[in-house]
Amino acid sequence: MKIFAAPLQGFTEATWRNIHSEVFGGIDTYVTPFLRIEKGVIRSKDMRDVEKKNNSVAHLIPQLIAATPEELTPIVEYIAGEGYNEIDINMGCSFALQVRKHHGAGLLPYPDEVAALMKATEKFPEISFSVKMRLGWDSKEEWRHILPILNDTKLSRITMHPRLGREQYKVAADVEEFALFHEECRHPLVYNGDLTSTDDICRITTRFPRLEGVMIGRGLLANPAMGKEYKEKRTLSHGEKASQLSTFHNRFYDAMSPRLQGNTQILSKMKPYWEYLLPDMEKRDRKAISKASTAEKYLAAVNNALARY
Repeated sequence: MKIFAAPLQGFTEATWRNIHSEVFGGIDTYVTPFLRIEKGVIRSKDMRDVEKKNNSVAHLIPQLIAATPEELTPIVEYIAGEGYNEIDINMGCSFALQVRKHHGAGLLPYPDEVAALMKATEKFPEISFSVKMRLGWDSKEEWRHILPILNDTKLSRITMHPRLGREQYKVAADVEEFALFHEECRHPLVYNGDLTSTDDICRITTRFPRLEGVMIGRGLLANPAMGKEYKEKRTLSHGEKASQLSTFHNRFYDAMSPRLQGNTQILSKMKPYWEYLLPDMEKRDRKAISKASTAEKYLAAVNNALARY
């Protein structure tokens, strides 16, 4: 069963992916946060994130977000020009700024627009396209209108996150609705949603043994060793996990520091990871990390937390 690392905006960028792959591993495929058109051009930071020279993981699939063929085409051309032959199309993003543009899950109420976007992929026969989606934006009936279009499109896989877009992450993933989607989907299928442990992975793969794999996102941020533990069929001890996480954290911090100026920038980059990392860590340690006002205090708090983990 393949393990895919989910694309999480602001978290799973190239530096994070490269170091995660080297320190922890256990991931078969990493998917990049989506590239998008902004003010008529592809964002430069998105382009840097997929440049081959900036990526060292074994298998990387760039993801794009678009509502029309006019948006999709230049992004595909750029990604193909970088030497990739696989591209994922985001139809699951639930952020309001994207949804209002019919991006991500905001596209799901509009089957005609989905059909036009899928038709545009035919202009690139050399590219293997996939789709990451939700059940719908506002109704679980929406996927029923979208899936026939996708079934008739040449796709390498569909990744289904069985929630509605408007629900974001506020309710549990609907595994029963996923089962209905699973029955009707004619493409290889990947499950995504609420996978926070290897037991969760085994529960889903036991129920749906024909899956191509599962995609882990927030669960991987919480436990970066999750893919490794699943592949090796063992649970890392607290000491082993803390040691590897210390290596991972320090390498990531050192790689990001030259790009970020001053305490404010580096702390605003690093602290959000600790909103997910090691949920069973002592509250006093998490609080010390959160309250750190300088890089020195932050590093001391992290070292103390990992030493006690």
